[in-house]
Amino acid sequence: MLTAKLIDNVWATRKADNLNGFKLMLAEVIGGTAEGQRMVVVDTISAGIGDRVIVCQGSSARRMLGNDDLPIDAVVIGIIDDDCQFG
Repeated sequence: MLTAKLIDNVWATRKADNLNGFKLMLAEVIGGTAEGQRMVVVDTISAGIGDRVIVCQGSSARRMLGNDDLPIDAVVIGIIDDDCQFG
């Protein structure tokens, strides 16, 4: 898991059929050795741009969605409260 800040929406008019219905967002890692790295994440908990979030990656991310066959590598699993500090 890692912490990130959601910085934008990702719009894909053409994508794999099994990604239809998923909200894609651009996230930037905050804290740690990967700080500043950007990635596309799936948001299933209705987080928004500017939110600091917890991101789960890899096979654990796919399990969060209940399907190990999805081409997904990162999922938002929590929104960080405003009083937490990172970095």
